[in-house]
Amino acid sequence: MKKSNFLSVALVAIALFAGQSTFAQEGKMMKEKTVMVGGAEMYPSKTIVENAVNSKDHTTLVAAVKAADLVDVLSSTGPFTVFAPTNAAFEALPAGTVETLVKPENKEKLQGILTYHVIAGKFNAADVVALIKKNNGKAVVKTVAGSELTLSLSGDKVIVTDANGGSATVTIADVNQSNGVIHVVDAVLLPKM
Repeated sequence: MKKSNFLSVALVAIALFAGQSTFAQEGKMMKEKTVMVGGAEMYPSKTIVENAVNSKDHTTLVAAVKAADLVDVLSSTGPFTVFAPTNAAFEALPAGTVETLVKPENKEKLQGILTYHVIAGKFNAADVVALIKKNNGKAVVKTVAGSELTLSLSGDKVIVTDANGGSATVTIADVNQSNGVIHVVDAVLLPKM
């Protein structure tokens, strides 16, 4: 076989092998039990950040995570439980709040607010409900920010209450990630400032 023909055959073989690898990865993702959030499938084999960037309902949260330099933290092994506010939740804040928080001079404050939505460890909905029931209807959990959130039930819905008495309802639970779980919430939780 001529050297040029051998090279062509080798390149075709490499391309086919690479294609099989891509198809195998796509096949694996197609077999995963996904949850739809913001019009996109959330894959349990991806990290919190890798999934969140695909949700049309979480563009504000993703922009805030980037502005707060928390991408690496939420891409790490964790595990983390994240109460993820939607764009509508951020829009419900007083006018100009988000624009002010994402400014470089407010990075520390933004980090405090975002990490207030994160608990160390993976707590699926069943774990949260069990914790609430074990603690007579209200469970107090410590956030990564160091402050506390109170978890309770209203019927079959999990309610997350912040230090100021504001509350958020979990609207989509158990969005599993490779480094934890996301529970979508309908309000931004705020620590005592």
